Amino acid sequence: MKYVSTRGRAPVLSFEEAMMTGLARDGGLYLPESIPVMSADEIAALEGLPYEEVAFRVMWPFLGGAFTEAEFREILARAYKGFAHEAKAPLKQLAPGHFLLELFHGPTLAFKDFAMQLIGQMMQASLAKSGKRITIVGATSGDTGSAAMEAFRGLENVDVFILYPHGRVSDVQRRQMTTPSEANVHALAIDGTFDDAQARVKDMFNDFDFRDEVGLAGVNSINWARVLAQVVYYSTSAVSLGAPHRKVSFTVPTGNFGDIFAGYIAKEMGLPIERLVVATNQNDILHRCLSTGAYIPDGVRPSISPSMDIQVSSNFERALYFAYGKDGAAVSELMDELKAGGFTLSQGVKDALAAAFDSGRCSEDETSATITRVLGASAELLCPHSAVGVKVADEQRVQGVPMITLATAHPAKFPDAVEAATGLRPGLPPHMADLFERPERVTRIANDLGALEAHVREHRRK
Repeated sequence: MKYVSTRGRAPVLSFEEAMMTGLARDGGLYLPESIPVMSADEIAALEGLPYEEVAFRVMWPFLGGAFTEAEFREILARAYKGFAHEAKAPLKQLAPGHFLLELFHGPTLAFKDFAMQLIGQMMQASLAKSGKRITIVGATSGDTGSAAMEAFRGLENVDVFILYPHGRVSDVQRRQMTTPSEANVHALAIDGTFDDAQARVKDMFNDFDFRDEVGLAGVNSINWARVLAQVVYYSTSAVSLGAPHRKVSFTVPTGNFGDIFAGYIAKEMGLPIERLVVATNQNDILHRCLSTGAYIPDGVRPSISPSMDIQVSSNFERALYFAYGKDGAAVSELMDELKAGGFTLSQGVKDALAAAFDSGRCSEDETSATITRVLGASAELLCPHSAVGVKVADEQRVQGVPMITLATAHPAKFPDAVEAATGLRPGLPPHMADLFERPERVTRIANDLGALEAHVREHRRK
């Protein structure tokens, strides 16, 4: 299994190389040259298996010999042992034909744990064999950062620097990043938005001298291994509702397009997915692009669902690559247009995306109203991101096809928004009960590439 860049001008890599590289040297994102397809019998055989076994069967064809079977099974066991629910990603019924996929039972209470815990174990295994050191730099709109720190803290051969937009994450999200005491993890509060943080991370990757000097690696969803890990829970949930003999649909609250793109890969592998619905908050650039063909960033507006406050959705490039028939040159030209202010898709590309994805939008008032309504109707307390998904899913549901909405975070990560909507303040689980008593360790830093690179150089362990 080989991996190619969406922009067509970077070296072809193995899975392990693509995982350790993150962003391709031409600025693109890595994807497999071809997508393995599971037969109907293979999909049916997933029913009732432990999550780790499903993960093994779904991911194994993509690994290309990076690990032995025994090594990969051990990696999976370590990755998911800290989850608080035996099913790892349980389904809960909200209403007739509508199900909630709970993805918040990991150590940091968000869906990012499914990929980050796994990529942490895979990277650690690879580094143990090679003896190399790496420096991980990532950007977060709230959940990726804490999941990365939890996965990598205390590791000897990894330093982690996480950039988050100062004042634009919840208090719980911030404290999850600023309270780890291990010397190898660093929280950097950048003056700006998530898009600024993400842009500076990409700038560091494109500074090849710096990249090589510090052994730069990425764990944002630009990393293919992150996306691949998320394919698994599409498979477990679909099989639970009757796949491959029954079609299912998914609605995914998303900002950076990684989670919904994992659903696209699951469908390409043979999972009988009827529709993939992109749910956006008031920062609705993905919905606008899928509806009109125009991708024109117009500034980030802070919301009560801050993990979706994004205007430059990195993983959308992967979807565009397929929509353009794997034409790397066309994607590269489009990304140049984005840097200049935005782009407009041809009708053919817009139609190709419309065949793969539906979309909807949820306002701030609608988000709060959904949290209130669902608590009354189903006794389920939603985080604001999950509420965005539920509202859009209710609009998009089709009779006879079960709809699965991804619940991406625990409501306790966003207690102010939940309390404002319901009057109930969700409490943190026992392992985080003292979160607000722990000392914080954070560096406020300018939105400046030079300052960021200097900080990484100074504080990484040699």
